[in-house]
Amino acid sequence: MIDGGESFFKIGGDEGVLLIHGFTGLPAEMLLMGEHLNGQGYTVLGVRLAGHGTSERDLMRTTWNDWLNSAIDGLAILRGVCKKIFVVGHSMGALLTLKLSTLCEVDKIVTLAAPIFIDEGLGLKNLPPREFCSDACVIQPRRKLKDVPPAVNNVYIKTPLISVHELVDLIEEVKKILPQVTAPILIMHGAEDHTVQPRSSRFIMDNVGSKVKRFAGVPNCGHLLPIAEERDFVFDVVTDFFRQK
Repeated sequence: MIDGGESFFKIGGDEGVLLIHGFTGLPAEMLLMGEHLNGQGYTVLGVRLAGHGTSERDLMRTTWNDWLNSAIDGLAILRGVCKKIFVVGHSMGALLTLKLSTLCEVDKIVTLAAPIFIDEGLGLKNLPPREFCSDACVIQPRRKLKDVPPAVNNVYIKTPLISVHELVDLIEEVKKILPQVTAPILIMHGAEDHTVQPRSSRFIMDNVGSKVKRFAGVPNCGHLLPIAEERDFVFDVVTDFFRQK
């Protein structure tokens, strides 16, 4: 387990929040949000997705269903101590949040930069066929982030291409099941996101089955909403959404 790869659990009241990190990321990315929500009285679980927080080789051996099952397991833990359950997912974690809400009873959900449409500059169209990707990785140097928990910078440097295929499959699955999503939903996206096209949020807004749905854009913010400089705004909007009756 790499530093920051472990799940975190913070006891609060009888309203619980499940936090789901993104693709090749780790629970530490959601720690600041978890601390904020716990400070507001919520019980918080930042779950570690299968294949994450350890090594790229572990990620190669997992599927999107394994990632989903990790989220379901986390939900079951919260269910044991909380009367209400809210779920917040960032990036790929937002996709899992949407899928999870169609399988399990949750009270509200929040998607942060959900990747329905990946930015073309990332070269997804050049992804080799699955049969050529079993052991292949692409190196993705990442800039060191400041003013965040140090463990946030321990994300994988190499991305297994077979896992990218799993992410693409998950995106297609979520597109299909959006009308089945009925939980009240808050959709947030950074206006300067160069990883996921901001029009992804509009697609979710237009296709989700929820009667209660709200969109909140984050000006001057990129993809990493839970750890961006604008994170306090994100945390406040999420907290207000949970408090609304």
